[in-house]
Amino acid sequence: MSIKPSHLRDLTNETLSIILPDMASEDATELLMLTSAQESHCGRYLKQEGSGGIALGLYQIEPATYRDLFDNYLRYNQALLYKLEEHFNVNERNFRINLQGNLPYQIVIARLQYRRFPEALPSCTCSASMAQYYKKYWNTTKGKATIAEALFNYDKYAK
Repeated sequence: MSIKPSHLRDLTNETLSIILPDMASEDATELLMLTSAQESHCGRYLKQEGSGGIALGLYQIEPATYRDLFDNYLRYNQALLYKLEEHFNVNERNFRINLQGNLPYQIVIARLQYRRFPEALPSCTCSASMAQYYKKYWNTTKGKATIAEALFNYDKYAK
């Protein structure tokens, strides 16, 4: 079981439009759809499976990645940090709950993680470009995912 793609797409659009309007676009939404399709099969897994996995939520964000986002990006982008604080009550005690169960929060955190990179988002009209961007910036060369697998899961779970 996973989240119906049209519902997740609508929630992603609405969340970004309200909280991060300057980062909302069809390209951003589809990149996040591809990411969630690959990482959690659009919500089927809210905790990483196997071998003591620690990644959480739709996008399987690891606590170290989450902390790095705050320590090395949001700390220097106070306007973005303020937007998070304005919409969400997040602290060290409840960040795991939010990363696992608060869908709008997960959407915002994932979008901010992609925002860290200077390369423009790929066009949503080219799935291959989105999968390459995902692999480069989200899964990285250290990750197990492949571009082909990301494309397959995007078609299977997000369309």
